[in-house]
Amino acid sequence: MAAEKATLDTGLVVASHGRHVLVETPEGDRLICHPRGKKNLAVVGDRVLWQGSHDEGTIEKVEPRRNLFYRQDEIRTKSFAANLDLVLILIAAEPEFSETQLTRALVAAEAEGIAPLIALNKSDLVEPFERAWERLLPYQRMHYGVMPLSLRLSREVDRDHLVPRLHGKTSLVLGPSGAGKSTLINLLVPDATAATGEISRALNSGRHTTTSTTWYWVDRSQGTALIDSPGFQEFGLHHIEPARLASLMPDLRQHLGQCRFYNCTHLHEPGCAVLEAVGAEGDGGISPNRHRIYGELMAELSQPPRW
Repeated sequence: MAAEKATLDTGLVVASHGRHVLVETPEGDRLICHPRGKKNLAVVGDRVLWQGSHDEGTIEKVEPRRNLFYRQDEIRTKSFAANLDLVLILIAAEPEFSETQLTRALVAAEAEGIAPLIALNKSDLVEPFERAWERLLPYQRMHYGVMPLSLRLSREVDRDHLVPRLHGKTSLVLGPSGAGKSTLINLLVPDATAATGEISRALNSGRHTTTSTTWYWVDRSQGTALIDSPGFQEFGLHHIEPARLASLMPDLRQHLGQCRFYNCTHLHEPGCAVLEAVGAEGDGGISPNRHRIYGELMAELSQPPRW
């Protein structure tokens, strides 16, 4: 057993596709690894112990994680990445972003204790941007980080504003199509397109199939990394207990424990402190739209499983 342990090497999972993952060694070399069993439990951002075999390797152990950012619908669980410091949610003034999808991503981040940063792109579109920025005012009052971007026009300015907020962190980038996610990643990682091509060729034996999740070094020496992952459009939260939902929404959370009934759902009960705050002005207020989203999520999470 001791001899076997001595042959294990450490590595970082930097890409995944199906049952294959790409592992980076501390020296910066990369090789394809396969899980020991039938199921691949390693995700991008995982630290793993692996054993070499010819020019590939086998994952022997996934090291304990600080967190795991994932979504879950009625059928399947989709893990995005592990050991994150930040979730960068990129939305745009146009096309109009979905506040429900934004809330889902924020709730998932809160559930894992990962700090979110909301970046609103296309500040050069004056009127649409003003409308979108106003929709984000409740999130600023909740003390979420919210920053403007104009990736089409002020690329270098945006880079200078973004890099300090990402410095030394592993950040997952989420965003709907049209928000500018590819532009953002190429701005911060100029060789991202080439790197993605190399990873796809490695994992798919020459076929140019986009990997589901990919790690990019912004500054390897400083530990600054971006993880690109699809999946913003369909963001299930079935892994969250309905009774926990209000505690994961900061505007509702500040009123918890003040309701007349200890098991208040904050939907219709008399003496509910949350309902009393809906529509109120100031830091203690809850926007009607946010409470509507809460009600929709509660209904979704309270549905019995269909299987």
